[in-house]
Amino acid sequence: MQLPFELFVALRYLMAKRKQAVISIITLISVIGVAAGVMALVISLAINAGFRNTLQQNLLGATAHVVVMEKQPEYGIQDWRKKLATLGKLPHVTKVTPALYSSVMFSGPVQSAGGYLKGIQGPSEAPPPEALRRLKSGSFTGWETTPGGYPPILLGSHLAQQTGMRVNDIIRILSPQGELTPFGPRLAEFRFRVTGIFESGFFDLDNSWAFASLPSVQKVLSVADVINAIELHIDDIYQAPAMAEAAAKAAGKGLGATHWMEQNRQLLNALRMEKVVTIITIGLIQLVAALNILISLIMMVMEKHRDIAILLSMGTRKQQIGRIFIMQGLLIGITGTIIGLITGYTLCYFADSQQWIRLDESVYSLSFVPFHPRPLDAVWITATALGVSFLATLYPARAATRIAPAEALRYE
Repeated sequence: MQLPFELFVALRYLMAKRKQAVISIITLISVIGVAAGVMALVISLAINAGFRNTLQQNLLGATAHVVVMEKQPEYGIQDWRKKLATLGKLPHVTKVTPALYSSVMFSGPVQSAGGYLKGIQGPSEAPPPEALRRLKSGSFTGWETTPGGYPPILLGSHLAQQTGMRVNDIIRILSPQGELTPFGPRLAEFRFRVTGIFESGFFDLDNSWAFASLPSVQKVLSVADVINAIELHIDDIYQAPAMAEAAAKAAGKGLGATHWMEQNRQLLNALRMEKVVTIITIGLIQLVAALNILISLIMMVMEKHRDIAILLSMGTRKQQIGRIFIMQGLLIGITGTIIGLITGYTLCYFADSQQWIRLDESVYSLSFVPFHPRPLDAVWITATALGVSFLATLYPARAATRIAPAEALRYE
């Protein structure tokens, strides 16, 4: 197939040996610059999406989409069974569960650690939370009493490691809602048998939380048949703000609702701002590549002024001359973009599957840096890279069309 005239000449100019080797070097640097910018954008956006997706998945596995609570904590939600039925009838709600949680002290053979004890319904009454489906050891078959009469409890993996607990061990729980004595309040002590250890992948949950049956937690906290939270799961997590408003109205007086986006607003805003800053910062690499393309084409116009004059004298239109140099710049941009996309997505695949970059879980809540490149990012990254490359060709193309054949060939 015969190539268009402009494309044929552009390819010959790019691949031909030149007297000025510096032009070839600058052209190569331009290709590398475009490739580096595209690769850096792919990798940085993959990291941002990986953090967001992983943290969001872990957060939603540990917490509910919408939580109904008292506006002013007092005596807990007393008629919670009726409210469960009411809230369960709201559209888009897939699951409604009661919860009662408070801070307690966990004491084991190694050391004591502070954390949160959460009471939930058993599997016969409601599906277990996502975190309890990822048991590292033990089992979650129900809330029946274990041998010795101790109520069962499930610990986070890091909490179990801190306290030195294993499956079937007895853990002591010290509750701040203790007994009132003539000498002041005294911590109440309760004993539970560890029947399972879960690992959700979210450090804060694995490090501080434990789950037990709702009645046993009510006993630990010395409260009646009340709860302090009603958790709702919905079919579209991004409808949580609207569902929180609907749940607050349906819950009645004295109760309000919050949602997962509001609870983690600072984290989500930080990730959003990081994405914007990353795009702006790494976009400077594309500008540097564009400047290299601009310089390369200007020097090529200066070198090929005689050839351009001959082409014009033979009848080539000025628009065709301009398109030759535009195509040269676009060819540089296309080559660099393809190399950058292939390199970026390849590195993301291996970095994520092989977990190349490890993290301190206590700081980042994740054990490694996740890379989640999105196919849609490749579309706008490619469009941006080619757009910048195109803009860099406009001045050299215009300069080439201004060459006067008579002046360029006067002394030939």
